[in-house]
Amino acid sequence: MLLGLELFERAGFTGALRWLHVLFGIAWIGLLYYFNFVQVPAFAEFTPEARNEAIAKLASRALWWFRWAALGTAIFGILITGATEDYYKDFFKRANGVSILLGMIIALTMLYNVWMVIWPNQRIVIANAVNVMNGGAPDPNAAGAGRRAFLASRMNTIFSIPMLWFMVGTAHFYTGDTFGFDLSAGKVVGFLLIALVIWAVLEANALGLIGGVAPGSPGKQIYETVRITIISGFVLWFIFWLLSEIFLKA
Repeated sequence: MLLGLELFERAGFTGALRWLHVLFGIAWIGLLYYFNFVQVPAFAEFTPEARNEAIAKLASRALWWFRWAALGTAIFGILITGATEDYYKDFFKRANGVSILLGMIIALTMLYNVWMVIWPNQRIVIANAVNVMNGGAPDPNAAGAGRRAFLASRMNTIFSIPMLWFMVGTAHFYTGDTFGFDLSAGKVVGFLLIALVIWAVLEANALGLIGGVAPGSPGKQIYETVRITIISGFVLWFIFWLLSEIFLKA
């Protein structure tokens, strides 16, 4: 009786964590897509005066929900791994363990971009908008800050497509007899090495460590339009999926 109650309470707790993880994740990714697919193209058509007011009154509120939703998603995701019994048992021998690890790395990179790149730079943009609305002189650093935030946000949009595949789809696609539950070290290392090299190059590109941040710089074409960004996200997903087909099969 006590054992049954204990198991029920444990399942209920982890279930609540999963629910909150998904709930916060919907808010995070939903706002990410709003910024990239709706706000950025719309703001480009505003007059400077209207854009400054929208940045000060609309974007600042959206960014508050955006950054805390991102943090909440990560916190509840990490708590799930601690609350789930034997979560890390043979983690690097199982296809589902290795695949979700890649999803975690991408998600934590996106969290880093939100808090360490997008938000600090958007604070400069928001402060500039408020200052100009109040009759002050424009901040010459605002345009560059906006560009850096834009690139990181577009990179997060690209990352989100394979991230959702590995975070949500792992339990559905990397189980059963098709994928391995006793992978060799060579397969695991091969998958992670190639995937993480691609991940690192893309992140460095978005941060301007490769080619700078100016429009037209090498490697920045994937961020400049919504259409190309979406296509780039699915291309990245296809590459990672192909790697999983090659390395994570039984």
